[in-house]
Parts: sequence; C-alpha cells; structure tokens
Amino acid sequence: MVVAEDSSLLREGLVGILSRFGHEIIAAVADADAVVKAVHSDQPDLLITDVRMPPHHSDDGLRAAVKLRDAFPGLPVLVLSQYVEQSYAAKLLDSGDGAGVGYLLKDRVGAVTDFMSAVEQVAAGETVVDPDVVRQLIRRRQDPRDRLSPREQEVLALMAEGRSNPYIGAKLHISDAAVNKHIGGIFNKLELPVATEGHRRVLAVLAYLRG
Repeated sequence: MVVAEDSSLLREGLVGILSRFGHEIIAAVADADAVVKAVHSDQPDLLITDVRMPPHHSDDGLRAAVKLRDAFPGLPVLVLSQYVEQSYAAKLLDSGDGAGVGYLLKDRVGAVTDFMSAVEQVAAGETVVDPDVVRQLIRRRQDPRDRLSPREQEVLALMAEGRSNPYIGAKLHISDAAVNKHIGGIFNKLELPVATEGHRRVLAVLAYLRG
C-alpha cells in the first residue's frame, strides 16, 4: 500500500495500524508529487490519501488520485480527509464505475476495526463512502444558483455586468458591508472556497452566465 498524508503524526499512525494488521507499506509520502511517483514506481494494491496536501495545500492529493485512477484504472483508492472536496470527489467516485474507491471523513472513523474493514473492502474492489459525503454530493447535483436569495441574485447579476462594489451598493441602496456580505454568501453557495483556482468573482459570474 501507499499512504499519502502530509501530517507526519497521522501518517506514521496510519503506517503503524496498517502494518499491525499485516499490510505492507511500500511508500509513505507527504505531498502529491511524491504520491504520483510512488504509484507509478511501485503500482500498489491500494492508495490511501488525504485531500489537502503540498505543494499547493489545496485538493492536490485528491487530484493526484483522480489522475492515477485514469492512468491505472484498476487502482483502488481510499480518501481519508477532514472535509468533502465535492468536484473531485464526484470524479473519483465516478471513475472505474465506482469500483475500488472510498471516501471517509477522519472525524467520523470511530474505531480502528471500522477503518480496517473499509481498507479491505476498497482493496477488494468495493465502494465505501461516508454518508455525509453522499449527502453533500447529492446536494451538489442541484443547481447551486437555486440556493441564492433574491438579493444575492441581484448582486450577482450586477457583478456579471462588471459593476464595482460601490456601484452595486448605490444601485441596490445597500451599504458596502452588505454588498460584501452578499458576495461572500454567493461564493459560499456557489461552492467557491478561497483556495479555488482562478478569481472567485470571475468564476461566480461564469456560473451566472451558464444559466
């Protein structure tokens, strides 16, 4: 198995647990580039990876896993993360008809035996997904623009016209603070976190224009 986790404490803990249950760890790495190299070099029976890893400390680990599933269609991948990165999580779970993939949330793995059961299931080609992950992915299939309030839709429409925050405030007769609050709500509801590649204002406008 290859273990990819940038926290040295957690990485060593995973290696210790897996080894105790008789599994051979052929590589334990701390960044996404090393994940790719290890899998190409050793072709493991299972990759266990976090989502947020160097070099960009964004969704590097999950992106690497998706690319590796494309390169090695039969590679079982178990994601162990603190949060759900919805776009790439969906791509991972869709890859290979969903066989041999898992996505678990770290704070919901209640016992070592449960974790080891998930490891063995994914390695055997089964699918194991945390219920919270499933719920978030189901919500994602809805148009996120439907979540915007009427005021947020007005703000987004003016953003699409290229209007500045002061112009938006004057046009809608609201304060600059209110404009910033609405824009923050738009970013959250359109699932555009701070770490998102590209300018969030541009990406929000693109989401609006797709409608």
